[in-house]
Amino acid sequence: MGSARVVVTGATGHVGTSLLRLLSEDPRTGSVLGLARRVPEEAPPKTEWASVNLASEGVDPAREFTGAAAVVHLAWAFQPTHDPAATWRTNVLGSIRVFEAAARARVPLLVHASSVGAYSPGPKDHAVDESWPTHGWPDAAYCREKAYLERALDSFERDHPAMRVVRMRPAFLFKRESASEQRRIFGGRFLPGTLTRPELLPFLPDIPGLRVQALHTDDAAKAYFLALHAPVRGAFNLAAEPPVDAELLGEMLGSRPVRLPRTAARSAIAAAWGLHLLPASPHLFDAVLRLPLMNCTRAHTELGWWPEHLAPDVLREFLGGTHEGAGAETVTLRGHGVG
Repeated sequence: MGSARVVVTGATGHVGTSLLRLLSEDPRTGSVLGLARRVPEEAPPKTEWASVNLASEGVDPAREFTGAAAVVHLAWAFQPTHDPAATWRTNVLGSIRVFEAAARARVPLLVHASSVGAYSPGPKDHAVDESWPTHGWPDAAYCREKAYLERALDSFERDHPAMRVVRMRPAFLFKRESASEQRRIFGGRFLPGTLTRPELLPFLPDIPGLRVQALHTDDAAKAYFLALHAPVRGAFNLAAEPPVDAELLGEMLGSRPVRLPRTAARSAIAAAWGLHLLPASPHLFDAVLRLPLMNCTRAHTELGWWPEHLAPDVLREFLGGTHEGAGAETVTLRGHGVG
């Protein structure tokens, strides 16, 4: 891919800003075109912006894809959580437009941002590889959409065997610059400031099944970057060690885990979501409790990828960024402090 042109959708977002930084420093990348609904005034070296709304039925990004060596599809909308038809139009129909446009433009490589959320319910006591079923959790729009796109890519790969298709399935992603955005998406404007100050939390809820994996966004972006240059296809799990649960968080934050029944936690989340006080839905909470732990051996052996950040360090950075109102110079990642 010497002097190659790379197109990145969702380039101003969480993973996109990290990936653009890597591409701008890569001598093998000739130029980068970042697609986003709202483009910044400034761009990293070798990068140009184009304003594209993938949710619009009249949009055909094939023109932007013409001559590209690769399309990295990162664009995704988490809200409005109360209007799943809207996120379906953006995430599912918009993604299918990207896939079809890449084929029409004869792009040789498509890298798609899937997720641990695409996986069917699985174990919490051992990790699964990429062959685990990807049917999602049907009640959660995020999982339903990620799983549907896995099926769409199954058909797409069959119909376009000459195109190399890579699917990244990262764990929950965090970095300091995304803290304000993620607080808005999942916590909402009513999130108590105390929750961003770990030293003020006397205890942590220990909910059965709440054992997940985390990953620094820069480490995820590195995997996308490596896939541009490695002759690989298919899916790759991406996660850092160790898995995160109440015991680890308690040790990390100096708080005491207190057992909380799953039904009590869900009822509280459902009430807040129903009153539009909390953007994160109880259906997503149900899914998180059922997501499997992921084995990342394939990424280690075939991509040569290893995360540089341990999960506790990732969470410390994110919590610090949340309290400080950290952000970045894009509309998507704009910083905002918490009182």
